[in-house]
This record gives sequence, C-alpha cells and structure tokens, in this order.
Amino acid sequence: MSKQALKPFALSCRVLGHLLDYPSQDLRAALPELLAALRQEQALSPARMAELEALLARLGAGDGLAVQALYVDSFDRGRATSLHLFEHVHGDSRERGPALIDLAATYKAGGMFFDAAELPDYLPVVLEFASTQPPATARAFLAEMAHILNAIHSGLIKQANPYAAAIGAVLELAGEKPRAVPITPEPPLDESWQEPAAFEGCSSRGQAKPGEAQPIHIVKNSSAQRSAQGVQP
Repeated sequence: MSKQALKPFALSCRVLGHLLDYPSQDLRAALPELLAALRQEQALSPARMAELEALLARLGAGDGLAVQALYVDSFDRGRATSLHLFEHVHGDSRERGPALIDLAATYKAGGMFFDAAELPDYLPVVLEFASTQPPATARAFLAEMAHILNAIHSGLIKQANPYAAAIGAVLELAGEKPRAVPITPEPPLDESWQEPAAFEGCSSRGQAKPGEAQPIHIVKNSSAQRSAQGVQP
C-alpha cells in the first residue's frame, strides 16, 4: 500500500458517518465543523473533497424539509440504496439475523460495545466502529464491504444523487475505486406495498383473469339428488 493509503482517517470516518445519517437541524448546524475536520485530516483526494464540499453546501443551504426529503428519497425508498448493508446481501431472510449478531460480536472484539437504536449494519454505525480501529484494520474492515458500497454508489450515480459523493469517499477510505454495478429495477414503493382487492386475481374454472365474465355452473343439490334417486339422507 502507498503511504497515502496508510494515513490515519478516523476523523474522516466519523464525518462521513454523520453525513450519511438523517440530516437533523443539529447536524446541519455542525456542517462547517465537519468540513473543517475533513480538510484537517486530508485523508481524501482533492477530487473527492470537491464533491463532498458540494454535498455539504447543498445540505447546508437548502430548506430543512427539502434536505430531509432528499435523504429519505435517497436511502429509504428501496433496497438498492439502503444504508443497512446486510439488506443487500440477505434481504429479509433468516440469514440476516445471525449476520447482525456476528457483526455486533466483531464490534465487541474491537473494543466497541454496540448499544444504539440502529441495527449494527447501518453504515454510519459501521463507520463509527471503523473510526476506533487502527488505519490498516479499519481499511480492511471497510474493504470487505466494498461490493455492497459499490452497489449503493451505482444506484446513487444512476439517480444523479449528490449523496454518491459520500459513498465514493467511503470507498476511497477503504482503498477501493468505485466500480459500476448493474442495478436490478425495483417496483415503486407504493406498488410493492399495495394490497390486491379482495378476491382479485383468484382463478376459477372458466375465468382466466380478473375482469373476465364469470360463467355460472349449476349443480344439482345433493340432498335433492338423493331424494330423486330414492336414497335416504
């Protein structure tokens, strides 16, 4: 690795963790301080710093509600850009639970007791942990997640989303270059949560799909049929 790759970057990890968290009023007020920390540590390339400065300027200058809406649209509208990293690997399957337990155990082994409202795979939490580790250890830890970070970065780039700068910066701290990853189209959020109307989509004899005329099938009452045949019920 180059000397540049081995430079300390704890401050930058923490700053990026803050930038990727929900932009509360307190966070927006702290943006000048966060930018100063990035400039002080100089762990990121000039090109990446220019992108981050543009992101911070947008977060600081925009209307508070608009900035928060941007965050929600960026990270809470689908799995492709979710900041909960294991969603990209395990989704909602049973494997995610043990993976989260293992990650929390990694935090504990690294001297950080996980006690947060968020899940341990939430990227700002991951960055907070990385900031407590020696540079080489932190870089290797983040590099293990590079394939997930590349997927998020590709999704944000596709949207021309300014938050792509922050994910690109995390990849740079991991010693990785952003790589394009094919994005699988997701159904719109409203569509994925939409419930079908009662009985709609049920297939029955003579009806191939909803909306078609339903033929009526007349079946003789079984008791009447037995009476007609002289059979006692």
